[in-house]
Amino acid sequence: MTGLLIIAHAPLASALRATAMHAFPDASASVEAYDVPAGADTQAYEAEAAQLLARLGTAETLILTDVFGATPCNIARRLADSPGVRVVAGVNVPMLWRAVNYRSKSLDDMVVLALAGASQGVMQVAVSRPQNQAIKPSTDDSINRHHQQ
Repeated sequence: MTGLLIIAHAPLASALRATAMHAFPDASASVEAYDVPAGADTQAYEAEAAQLLARLGTAETLILTDVFGATPCNIARRLADSPGVRVVAGVNVPMLWRAVNYRSKSLDDMVVLALAGASQGVMQVAVSRPQNQAIKPSTDDSINRHHQQ
């Protein structure tokens, strides 16, 4: 089983873990979250995140982080120096749910599936008028009148 560690700006990591547990309550032992607080002591944060990584106790772990180049991502990248650890930045809920759902897959497969979930879960949603409803005429004629001179 592949472990999952979410490292993000506080309180996003905990919120994402709670969202994952809402859909996959049986995954609680294989998903950890680390909220990176505001501050400058990244070495202390890295040590705390490393403890969570070790607590997962899995041979392979996918780390999901929020923003590439930010402090949580930099912490995650340092943890990825360990064998069996991969990092994906830009976490969203579809990515997270896909990763949790496929945690029985290999780490490489889990990365591919998580990235697919992220991109397929982002789309523009059009709001259209419900079918068979007439447009109400305006009481103010000036709204419908366009003067082009």
